[in-house]
Amino acid sequence: MRVFDSHPSVVGWASEPIQIPYQDPSSGRWRAYIPDFLLVYIDAKGVKHGEVIEVKPARQTLESAAKTKRDRAAIAINTAKWQAAQAWCSNSGLRFRVMTEAEIFRNAR
Repeated sequence: MRVFDSHPSVVGWASEPIQIPYQDPSSGRWRAYIPDFLLVYIDAKGVKHGEVIEVKPARQTLESAAKTKRDRAAIAINTAKWQAAQAWCSNSGLRFRVMTEAEIFRNAR
């Protein structure tokens, strides 16, 4: 979050600012998905962009990284959340992306 506060291209950001309805695949019930961040920034060409960002460990995002039955269940639920978020963002003119530790810590070394 300090990166958001100090980066000159960031126009604004918020933590958990929106709720997106999704259908839980394990129960069939409708629930609210609350993504981690909403980020607005200006790219190198001066174009403003908005992104909804979810931060998750890789083991909860990729079947190949899932280590436990619980991880695999989390992937099924996360997939439903992210499909709903992708559709919501598309309708709202925003981009949706999931970031794992690989993306977050890529430049830390």
